[in-house]
Amino acid sequence: MKKWALIVALGMGVLPLAACGAPGGGDEVAQSGGEEGAAPASGSRLQTVLDRGTLICGVDGGIPGFSFVEDGQYSGLDVDTCKAVAAALFDDPDAVEYRDLDSTERFEALKGGEVDMLARNTTWTISRDTSVGMEFAPTTFYDGQGMLVRADSGITDLEGFEGKSVCVETGTTTELNLTDQMRELGVTFEPQTFQDADAAYAAYEAGSCEGMTSDKSQLVARRSTLSNPEEHELLDVTMSKEPLGPVTVNNDSAWFDTVKWVTYALIEAEELGLTSENIGQASSSEDPNVLRFVGAEGTLGEDMGLPNDFAARAVGAVGNYGEVFERNLGAGSVFELPRDQNAQWKDGGLMYSPPFR
Repeated sequence: MKKWALIVALGMGVLPLAACGAPGGGDEVAQSGGEEGAAPASGSRLQTVLDRGTLICGVDGGIPGFSFVEDGQYSGLDVDTCKAVAAALFDDPDAVEYRDLDSTERFEALKGGEVDMLARNTTWTISRDTSVGMEFAPTTFYDGQGMLVRADSGITDLEGFEGKSVCVETGTTTELNLTDQMRELGVTFEPQTFQDADAAYAAYEAGSCEGMTSDKSQLVARRSTLSNPEEHELLDVTMSKEPLGPVTVNNDSAWFDTVKWVTYALIEAEELGLTSENIGQASSSEDPNVLRFVGAEGTLGEDMGLPNDFAARAVGAVGNYGEVFERNLGAGSVFELPRDQNAQWKDGGLMYSPPFR
């Protein structure tokens, strides 16, 4: 009996401790759920953006098809990503302030709070995801590094750059990949580095270097801005994998979840057959997957501290991922790029969203 009495006494002593919980636990955990959904985490960038009423998005501003400003208006795939986030939060895709950032200042601008997120053709790498302190949302464009040369240069492969020079933007994976590739091939060349892309392409067009290297999509887009685009061509070479997508700062799960799932919403909408034209009627669908997606059933948005129809807002503002791609880079653009890896997974591509459940 003494043994059982001791066990009961010990158990009763543990109960009050469990009720108290660890610092930051207890009532806070209970408040995170409930019928009204979770409130944005205190101290999160999400709450800062909501209080401000506008999104500050870091972009390049000089890459047609991705982020390009003309007559004061921004357009492109990266710009549409920013608009989608603003629409999800404020039901207003124009509630965005764009900041043009070069490759050397983008990460510091994000870490310093100058911008809320990057949508600036930024490659996801292990070092950027860890030691640099970034969080990468879903990839919005699968790319690879290429090389642009003059059609009459006689250069047909990377070995042709022996003793020649290549223009490249500094502070990028492009610069590192170029060095690695030339070293592996045993090619001695001269890299000419530039802090921003405008200067690099200007030097290339002026003849300061025989080649210009960057992501293939950027080379195609930038070629269209040269004086005589038809006089330049891309070599049939791919030097790297370049998964490009939005970026937030590390250790802020509430804000990262927001950008991540808004991006996924564009991809999922295409798979569900939801477009900017029919999203308004989706709430009357008989498909439970569609009803959850648009917020007509469940509390997926509210549980994140967002409007329950955040996904429907994003799609209504910019369209699904297929619409965004075709408008900016595909058949509806001057570039007419094929979907390739950027097609839906059902069509042999890499675009895939986890379930909205």
